[in-house]
Amino acid sequence: MSLITWLEEHMLACPYKKYFGMDCFGCGMQRSFVALLKGDLAASFHHYPALIPMILMFLFLIVHLIFKFRNGGTWLKYMFIFVVAIVVINFVFKLINH
Repeated sequence: MSLITWLEEHMLACPYKKYFGMDCFGCGMQRSFVALLKGDLAASFHHYPALIPMILMFLFLIVHLIFKFRNGGTWLKYMFIFVVAIVVINFVFKLINH
């Protein structure tokens, strides 16, 4: 059994969606990650648009912690604001369209 198959079979249910009947800020992230592992960027973006920028932000964080870039902290702040903006816009979009 491959890792992707295992992940597809063991996805966690969202308690927020279960109790309140609507998506939370993180709904779709697991499906997006699995789609990304399969190499389907379009499906990954469709499920959770913030995943790829979030991964890039964490990769930059790791590289910054190793090499200590001069303005790395500032760049991380801007990347974080960008990712949070995508998450909030996606959440509002889901609320309006569902």
